[in-house]
Amino acid sequence: MSVLVQPLLTVADVEAASAWYQRLLGLASGHGGPEYERLVDGDRLVLQLHARDVDHHHGPIAPGDPTGEPGRGVAVWFEVDDLDDAAARARRLGARVEIDIHPNPNAGHRELWLRDLDGYLVVLASHAGDVPFGAAASSP
Repeated sequence: MSVLVQPLLTVADVEAASAWYQRLLGLASGHGGPEYERLVDGDRLVLQLHARDVDHHHGPIAPGDPTGEPGRGVAVWFEVDDLDDAAARARRLGARVEIDIHPNPNAGHRELWLRDLDGYLVVLASHAGDVPFGAAASSP
């Protein structure tokens, strides 16, 4: 059995979110448009973006969130080859950094926690093995 993850985020502005993720992660548009986007790395789907107020054939995806907080309780993790370069791109994009680059000894890698244009928590992570598993965390 093979399982592929195909996350979908509902966003206020699909085209702006698409441009942001393309610049941050070096992805390409696989669909484009104001209502729906497929962001790809070569032939691999990485992330889908969908307009909040468009229901297409399936009905609304995020109807009337009473908190007004997109993705409350959701974190989207991306493993990247170039965490330090990705962090620099995030800063150039003006991303709000929640937790700067730090070691995560439980996962055995380094992480950067930030917010995207819609307030989703985005975690950029280096490859496992950058930090010894179980090592004491130190300040960034």
